[in-house]
Amino acid sequence: MKLIKAYIRYRMVGQVYEALKTEGYVSMTFVECEGTGKYSNHEKAYISDKFPGDANPVIKLEILIKKKDTSRIVDLIRKSARTGYRGDGMILISNVENVFKIRTDDEGFDVI
Repeated sequence: MKLIKAYIRYRMVGQVYEALKTEGYVSMTFVECEGTGKYSNHEKAYISDKFPGDANPVIKLEILIKKKDTSRIVDLIRKSARTGYRGDGMILISNVENVFKIRTDDEGFDVI
């Protein structure tokens, strides 16, 4: 199993979700975040209330997948999140040893 974490522009989350959903990937988590980095100025200025003044709103998408689906998911996220400007985000991939369902004590990929 793999866990993909993708940090994408806030305004691109709809496109990314629809691209994944269209291909049958529907179990994912979205977290609203703020991050700093090398963003370009093509977006309107954003001033954070919680973090340093140069923080920008981003979405962290997390999706647990079968190893064989990794390149397909990465490709879908890249294509649907890309604007062509600095700050489009990044994708991180981690190995997952196991997953457990709290309610039933079932384990393995099929519990998701």
